[in-house]
Amino acid sequence: MVGREKELRIRFAPGRCELVEEDVEVPSRRVLITGATGLLGRAVFKEFNENNWNTVGCGYRRAQPRFEHVNLLDSIAVHDIIHDFQPHVIVHCAAERRPDVVEGQPDAASQLNVAASANLAKEAAGVRAFLIYISTDYVFDGTSPPYKETDVPNPLNLYGKTKLEGEKAVLENNEDTAVLRIPVLYGEVERLEESAVTVMFDKVQFSNKSANMDHWQQRFPTNVKDVAAVCRQLAEKRMLDPSIKGTFHWSGNEQMTKYEMACAIADAFNLPSSHLRPITDSPVVGALRPKNAQLDCSKLEMLGIGQRTPFRAGIRESLWPFLVDKRWRQTVFH
Repeated sequence: MVGREKELRIRFAPGRCELVEEDVEVPSRRVLITGATGLLGRAVFKEFNENNWNTVGCGYRRAQPRFEHVNLLDSIAVHDIIHDFQPHVIVHCAAERRPDVVEGQPDAASQLNVAASANLAKEAAGVRAFLIYISTDYVFDGTSPPYKETDVPNPLNLYGKTKLEGEKAVLENNEDTAVLRIPVLYGEVERLEESAVTVMFDKVQFSNKSANMDHWQQRFPTNVKDVAAVCRQLAEKRMLDPSIKGTFHWSGNEQMTKYEMACAIADAFNLPSSHLRPITDSPVVGALRPKNAQLDCSKLEMLGIGQRTPFRAGIRESLWPFLVDKRWRQTVFH
């Protein structure tokens, strides 16, 4: 499963250093990750890289020096990286995923979520790469959960519509594609605003001020590490079985409103939660959200694919670097 390549390395010796050429082992399985600088993309890159895959990530604003700088709207740049690297698998994590931003910038969101995805699928087909397109539970209207892959989508907001159009575009342009629908994500964030789950942490921590929390929409918070593991497992199954393609669902299995997530976060860090106020009315501002878009994950489970991290354990691991009160940190971790 590995090949060998030459690599230049600096060797230090007393009084001098020299440049030497050494053989290094390179895994023969190649995977390209788009959106590798994002919350999910970082986890997917790490998962493949640590499991014997030759892994290349690409990003845009935050790409260099760790990842390749690629504008996915530049068809020539996309063609070049795919044809130069010749990946066996491409995991397409890049997207505009914020519903309210999509509503305000519909053309830009459509370019990334639909047009760029269609072009990526064409280029993947050109090198016979297996494409995993990351989609969303927001393709459903949330009125009849749980949703199977065969259920008819009916997105309520423009974000869900662009991701559904992206699904259709990649499937039309590359028959060797898997669409993976997932719900709200959390994980090891670089800043709290990276996730709709972790962004609540400051409201939880600073208990001197009451905070309203949505207690209407039912969510299934899912750890990006688990989604990354599913992507790798799916790719490795596909390497053995070409019939692995089509639409799949993956999700955490703990149903929570944002209010319940906030209380669980407080509990995970032994913080008070009495200042958190549940709001049971349907939100009246921003893009429409489905009330309960629970995904049925039995199709992947029957393939032996899946991983789930308990929410309290996962959120504690994700948020402890942002814990302000060190006394609570000592209570939780010592």
